[in-house]
Amino acid sequence: MPDPVRLSLIHATRLAIDPVEAAFREAWPEAEILSLLDEGLSVDRAKDAALTPELAARIITLARYAEGTGPAGILYTCSAFGEAIEEAARTSPLPVLKPNEAMFEEAFGHGPRVAMIYTFPAAADGMADEFREEAARRDSGARLTTVFAEGAREALNGGDADTHNRLIAEAVARTADEDVFLLAHFSMAPAAPACRAVTDRPILTAPEAAVRKMKALVEAREGAG
Repeated sequence: MPDPVRLSLIHATRLAIDPVEAAFREAWPEAEILSLLDEGLSVDRAKDAALTPELAARIITLARYAEGTGPAGILYTCSAFGEAIEEAARTSPLPVLKPNEAMFEEAFGHGPRVAMIYTFPAAADGMADEFREEAARRDSGARLTTVFAEGAREALNGGDADTHNRLIAEAVARTADEDVFLLAHFSMAPAAPACRAVTDRPILTAPEAAVRKMKALVEAREGAG
């Protein structure tokens, strides 16, 4: 029996770990996933409006370390480090995914009115820029509305998942006339059922989309080899 496909997951908060592991269990249970956690990344990122060179260097260093563990691909799960992850991807021989690129790609198939609910303000502007860059690349007229679910992340940090999920669902409910809703961060994925209870529009989560894309990339790479 061949060895399972090994993947490296790089986290900046432990809040992202359970949601992405759940997504793997659902969509790719045979994969072997190894996690690297530097939760100081999210703490330090929240202190600055822009991504600092020092934080970018830490993100890239984690990719180099992950490559040494022998994975078939690397998935980052924190949405506040896009430019640094892009550099890590450019300099890696492996598929390297940003947290939200797969979710953004899927969003374009649901219509031009896209709403992104977020709970970590330090990540919001960079994610919005990434979405607009992808829309321009596709020559798409899609427009993004960003909505802050105030207090949700603090509730989750305090162990109150029910309040976290409720506040996110309330943000969805008060955002009208959208074709699709994106839950911006991996940590938000457990709120998806509560969100689906308040709208008939699609709710996309970053972990589910990322696992689907990574699986396709790895299988295509293995097939080409």
